[in-house]
Amino acid sequence: MTEQGVGVVRPLPGDGLIAHMGGLLLVCDAADAVADDLVAAVRETAAAGGDGRALARRAAQVLARTMTAEPIACAVAGRTGGGIAVLVSGDAQASITGPGTDVHLDGKNALTWTDRLVTTPVTSVELRLPGAGRPLRQSRLDSGVIPGGGVVSDLGEDAGAQAGGPSRSPAESSRPAPPAEPSHAAPAGAGPSPVVSEPAPSSYEPSFEPAPSSYEPSFGSAAPSYEPSFGGEPSGPPFGQGHGPAEGPPPVTPPPPVNVPPPPSDLSGPPLREYEQPPALLTDPEMPHAGRGGHGPGEQEFDPFLLHPEPPGEHAGAPGSMLEPTEMGPTPEPPSRPMVYGVDCQNDHFNDPRVPYCAVCGVALVQRNLVPYKGERPPLGVLLLDDGVALTLDADYLLGRDPDRAPEVTSGEARPARVTSPDGSVSRRHLRVRLDGWDVNLLDLGSVNGTQVQPPGDPNFYDIPPNEPVPILPGTTVRIGVSRTMRYDSHRQA
Repeated sequence: MTEQGVGVVRPLPGDGLIAHMGGLLLVCDAADAVADDLVAAVRETAAAGGDGRALARRAAQVLARTMTAEPIACAVAGRTGGGIAVLVSGDAQASITGPGTDVHLDGKNALTWTDRLVTTPVTSVELRLPGAGRPLRQSRLDSGVIPGGGVVSDLGEDAGAQAGGPSRSPAESSRPAPPAEPSHAAPAGAGPSPVVSEPAPSSYEPSFEPAPSSYEPSFGSAAPSYEPSFGGEPSGPPFGQGHGPAEGPPPVTPPPPVNVPPPPSDLSGPPLREYEQPPALLTDPEMPHAGRGGHGPGEQEFDPFLLHPEPPGEHAGAPGSMLEPTEMGPTPEPPSRPMVYGVDCQNDHFNDPRVPYCAVCGVALVQRNLVPYKGERPPLGVLLLDDGVALTLDADYLLGRDPDRAPEVTSGEARPARVTSPDGSVSRRHLRVRLDGWDVNLLDLGSVNGTQVQPPGDPNFYDIPPNEPVPILPGTTVRIGVSRTMRYDSHRQA
């Protein structure tokens, strides 16, 4: 991290604790019991030569162990290969500014914590706690841990020139300094160019044919109501987080050789598009299990449960993301869909015979004038994960950290959806989404950290019993493990 410092760091007056080590920044509540753990995370990451991404993951591990209590006020930041990595929790705030960059993160706007990888040009990073004062121009913190309410890092200033050389991590300070060599000055605050990696496509090719459903509806009864009676008391506060879209700088095409004509400007076919929605959580499948518990320019606050149409082929996994994207196998159209009893509205949309309105056009269904018949069941909606991936409910799914080897997937009964979490709380074979007639059911497969549901309009989450199917209604939020969430939306197309 010494080659990727954060410029001149100035402390803000306040009652908290601030740290600057090896180009890594921390601000936290000094009275909190885990302040020592957060400082240790900064010290150990700096000693190992880690960057801002590594520090954010270490901080997420510390926060994940305390999710049963109130969110901890803390913020961390540091340079990484793709820009500036930032994580905020509780009452802490972060501001990242620069040419064309104006990102503001507030831990109070997230149910767990908020993280971001800012890849656009940055000249200033500010982390602060409530009540922090203004920095003195003469003050600076080159390295160490001191009381304070926040820090301001000015990447436009050369910290090495003002302090007699760049700061060194504890690991580097024990080694003799190499002989001085002439070097060319780099632009102030400029970091390495962003590295964009795309996940490899899955090789899963299901070859199953859904069997006809044995669902026989009772047409005189209403749709089943949801009664949360799984574990008695509601669980802890809901966890989930939303992120706004972030765009990196456009790729630069080098000029053609002198004697070679440039490529033609008119290329056949539509232009390729970059996926613009970063995932919502840090993900590291190698992290240990935890106990159960919790903007670039012009960005808008992102509601992870709003559907945004995407062209085919797009998926979560944006460049600059700090999250492993949810991965699915290919989903070819099955030869035939399950047959269920239903009714047509006046616009010939096939519907659940128990509902009062058409799920497609909204026209009223007058039951006494409708004749149920058996037809192909349409998709029952989507499951929208917190990283923006949408699972179309036209078949069963198996969600987990390593679902491809699950027997339900290898037998063709369900499609795999790989979901990971920063705290390792998602099991290899965690949750099955099972379609039964017109109903969507959840089946927790005996996972270590369990599955919880938040019914529509209910502020609480409830544990669902393992190995028992639980029906859910549209608008239900589902928590997988500790920190991953998804929402069931019934919107479907004709």
